[in-house]
Amino acid sequence: MRAAIIAFAIAASALAAGPAAAQDTPPETLDLLDVWNLIRHKPPTPPAPVQEGESMKAIAPVIGVKPSAGVMFGAAGNVASLTGDPSTTHISSMVVSGNYSTKQQTSLSARWTWLTSDDRWRIEGDNRAQWTSQDTYGLGTASEVGDAVNAKFNFFRVHETVLRQIRPSLFAGAGIHFDDHSAIHPGEGVEDAAWMATSFVQYSQVHNLPLDRQVSAGPSVAILADTRDSAINPYQGWFATASYRGLIKGFLGGSSGWQLVHLDGRTYLPIGSENRRRIAVWLFGDFTFAGSPPYFDLPATGMDQYGRSGRGYGEGRFRGERLMYGEIEYRDTLTQNGLLGWVAFLNATTVSNLQDGQRLFQSAAPGAGAGLRALINKRSRTNLCFDVGFGKDGSRGVYLAVQEAF
Repeated sequence: MRAAIIAFAIAASALAAGPAAAQDTPPETLDLLDVWNLIRHKPPTPPAPVQEGESMKAIAPVIGVKPSAGVMFGAAGNVASLTGDPSTTHISSMVVSGNYSTKQQTSLSARWTWLTSDDRWRIEGDNRAQWTSQDTYGLGTASEVGDAVNAKFNFFRVHETVLRQIRPSLFAGAGIHFDDHSAIHPGEGVEDAAWMATSFVQYSQVHNLPLDRQVSAGPSVAILADTRDSAINPYQGWFATASYRGLIKGFLGGSSGWQLVHLDGRTYLPIGSENRRRIAVWLFGDFTFAGSPPYFDLPATGMDQYGRSGRGYGEGRFRGERLMYGEIEYRDTLTQNGLLGWVAFLNATTVSNLQDGQRLFQSAAPGAGAGLRALINKRSRTNLCFDVGFGKDGSRGVYLAVQEAF
């Protein structure tokens, strides 16, 4: 967290060194590389448009505090690339990260949205390797903090979806999904009696799932519409997708057969004409049916593609057969040159527990917070994001990442 504060402080202190602009001329956009150049008494880099075949890279420290991870240290890199004609091709984005936490969690991930020339093909990826732990709770949004019992496990995920453009901004395609939770065992200091009473064990026994390893694997189909001007930091447009996933028992070691429908919608509403202020809205739902998902594959907070939902809560804090999530975020700039910005957000999660008769909207977990932004790369609009989130029952988290939450 100290590194993030220092980075923002350096950026702010360097603003006075920027070139003065005439009152009737918009100030030149600056990013952190420009600040570094100004400190060295060099001119800012020119704001040239992104060219076909060009790649832009940014790297930042990952330092944060999450209830599920403790204090995290690591690094994240963003690669933005333009694979075709800028007039017909959107910028692709890949985020690669690695971190280690004070709770002895190690995580490696590579996630991307990649578009080929003229947006003919769109590839979505979410791939993770984690040697980690997570507190387990009862299902539903009404689960109690005192129910937490720590579980350790290894987690490997491969989610790949390939979509073909069927008309401008509209795609359809299919994918493969593999989630493997193995070497599942009680966390340090957890006694056998407490472990056997956990929601993980109770749920798994009711649904005849193994306790040491649980796998979900199967194909998916999806349709997606995207009119955003950027997937990294949208100023305007909207995004919507609907997908169906069929997980098959025995396929790639699948522990059970079940099905999932995922719905996701996002919109970005500019305030004014200068792209300085906007409202971003995110709604999504995950609905399982026709089978019994493994406990750790049930819809849960923080388990979206980039792990950015539910700021204020740890991964897996709320889990159930069905989940709906909503968030609204106000985004604004702090400096005329766009170098620094800030956000404020509100979110809410509702999760079912059908075994106990709890349905969606019977209870909810609200979250709220605010954050700072520093522009790492002005050409790809990549921000360094520093957020603080709060939830109910004293839950809170500090997050440092590259690329907007949604």
